Amino acid sequence: MDLRSIVEEIAGQADDFLAGAADRKEARAGIAELLTTDFPQLGPAERTQVTGKVMAILEQEGFFEAGIGGTAPWDDAGREPPEPA
Repeated sequence: MDLRSIVEEIAGQADDFLAGAADRKEARAGIAELLTTDFPQLGPAERTQVTGKVMAILEQEGFFEAGIGGTAPWDDAGREPPEPA
């Protein structure tokens, strides 16, 4: 099984299956659930590796900056919103 293709497939579907995720923790859980159902042949180490790579791609693409699930990026980090300029 080619992990790179799995990572690309999951990252490409993120908008759909992570639509209801409220923060990064829920996004990780959603990715883990997808891996369990769609790729049961992967072992725990491979699932961890794929999840980390998908999260890195999503971070790089600014997926969380827009605030998935309607939350602002500062909400899931426990910080206050930035002061207006």
